[in-house]
Amino acid sequence: MAVSFDLFGTLVAVSRPAEPAEAVARQLRERGVAVPDGWATAYREPQVTVESGAELALSDHVGHALASRGVDADAGTVAAAVRAAFDGPVDTREGAGAAVAAAAERGPVGVLSNCSVNGLVERTLDRSALDADRFDAVVASVDCGWRKPDRRAFEAVAEAFGVPLADLIHVGDDPETDGGAEAAGARSVLLDDTHLADLPARLEGRECR
Repeated sequence: MAVSFDLFGTLVAVSRPAEPAEAVARQLRERGVAVPDGWATAYREPQVTVESGAELALSDHVGHALASRGVDADAGTVAAAVRAAFDGPVDTREGAGAAVAAAAERGPVGVLSNCSVNGLVERTLDRSALDADRFDAVVASVDCGWRKPDRRAFEAVAEAFGVPLADLIHVGDDPETDGGAEAAGARSVLLDDTHLADLPARLEGRECR
C-alpha cells in the first residue's frame, strides 16, 4: 500500500493573493521587468491551448502574456516572480503530521498536488511543520504535466512509488479532483468523510473506499 496526500487544503492551508495579476506584476517590477499597460487583461486571457487535463506552468502563461504585449522577459526571472507572488504564509493542518507518519508506517508516502507554479509545492513543504524527509515522492502537476483528476496524474505518483495504481490510496479534500483516484483505478479517502486526525485509524483498518 502506498499513500499520496493532496497538499493545499489537505495537509496545509495557505493564503493566496486576492488579485493574482497584480501580485505577479509587483514581483515582475521588483525584478526589473517592464509590466505593460493592460496587464490584468493580458493575464486573464488564454495564451496557449492545452490538452484537457494537462497542466500549463503559470510562468509560461505569464511569459506568453508579456510577449503578447511586446515585452520580452527572461524565463528564469518570470518563474521567480511567479513563485514569489504565490509564496504566502503556510499553516500546517492539525493532524497532518500524524496522518503522514501513520501512512509512512505502512508503505511509501508522498504528495500529489495540483499546482501550476514551479517549485511552490516543494517550497510549501519546506515552510510547513511537516518532516519533508518522510515523503518518498513529491509530484506536482506542473512537473508531471497532468492535473488531478486526470488518470495520468495518479499514474505519475504511482510510478514514482513503484506500485500499481490498485495499490495507491490518495487522500484529499476535493471530491472532484482527489476523488478522481477512484476512476483512475486507485482508492481515495476524502476529508469530507474522514477527518484528517482519524486517518491513522482508517489506514489501520484499510477501509479506504
